[in-house]
Amino acid sequence: MMSAMTSLFLVLAVIVNGLYAGFMVTFLVAVMPGLAELTDQQFTAAMRRFNEKVPGPAFLVLFLGVIALPTAALIAGLGEHDDVAGPAIAGALVCAVAGHAVTIAGNIPLNNALARSEGGDDSAARTAFESRWNTLHQVRTAFSLVACALLALAL
Repeated sequence: MMSAMTSLFLVLAVIVNGLYAGFMVTFLVAVMPGLAELTDQQFTAAMRRFNEKVPGPAFLVLFLGVIALPTAALIAGLGEHDDVAGPAIAGALVCAVAGHAVTIAGNIPLNNALARSEGGDDSAARTAFESRWNTLHQVRTAFSLVACALLALAL
């Protein structure tokens, strides 16, 4: 039986990971397909604006929370997790860290390169950005969905 504190951290971890995974899925299934239909100039301008606005306070709470809350649930519950919950929370944490690694090592450098290309050749900038960014985004979206599912399983 989990303590109230461990349960609270776990429930918050599920909520925050669910919101984060939903954000990722929305970009995957709606935002990026919609932007794909824009001209090169429209696409690059829109992505530059997204990349300026997304890392705001609300997103940062989610971005940091998907790591902090499962960590808190894992640590608070040391010795009280059963054979399913402990490994599921640890697995979720691994997925969250892996997804962040993809973001930090892959998506953010592409975002920065796109920002630096402003005022240049939008077609070349889009070609260098779109396909790679989408592939990396698919990977981090999968990690976030698996993390959320594992945390739900831990409940």
